[in-house]
Amino acid sequence: MLGYAEIATHFRRQIADGELSPGDEMPSYKKASDQFGVNRTTVIRAYDILKAESLIVSRPGVGTVVASRPAVVISGVDRLDRLNRTGRRYGAGEDSTGHRVMRRSVVDAHVCQALDVEPGEEVVIRIRTFRQDGRPTSVGVSVYPPRTVAEVPELGEEERMGRYFGDIYTERTGREVTKGQRTAHARQASQDEIDALQLDVPAHMAVAVLVTNVTFHDDRGPLGYWEDVYAPGEHIPVP
Repeated sequence: MLGYAEIATHFRRQIADGELSPGDEMPSYKKASDQFGVNRTTVIRAYDILKAESLIVSRPGVGTVVASRPAVVISGVDRLDRLNRTGRRYGAGEDSTGHRVMRRSVVDAHVCQALDVEPGEEVVIRIRTFRQDGRPTSVGVSVYPPRTVAEVPELGEEERMGRYFGDIYTERTGREVTKGQRTAHARQASQDEIDALQLDVPAHMAVAVLVTNVTFHDDRGPLGYWEDVYAPGEHIPVP
């Protein structure tokens, strides 16, 4: 039997994946109770969580519906999971802009450690801004060391990647790609991030942002580092 948190996660994922769109009616308490084999109180607690997250709202005479602008922010890892589940990279109303591909000498100590590269070594960096209904919600950055780019040279090209790099890498090398544990921390936003997220703040004002990151690897070492920077006030759904 599922608990209320697991039921909330089920519907949260449906909203994020676009299976439930803004304005769609949520199942009634009775229908959801029957669906999951739980009592009415458990469903109410699950819905209360989603209401607190501004994902669903109650409408008199209608019932409970998906919010017109669900406050769902999806990380790169969540998009990858959604792609594997549904075959869709983006949910309803979601897209990305500002795609850039650069070859740069890496200097960030954290990234060097994550990718096991020396400071100053050239890597490929891919950057894009994710939006929900035209509103910037996060900046995604992915960094790839030379050995990954050698097997997947498409990473260094300007075109958007049509597939997850790990699938291509596995096809060409026979080695499975595994994603590590996603971690999160807060830090001050850079001016580039402030501009990309279109934050209206006075010049030189410090802006705190939430950052999540994860490293991908095979049995021989790290292959990629992904980082997502979220606009203040956004939140990430619990997987």
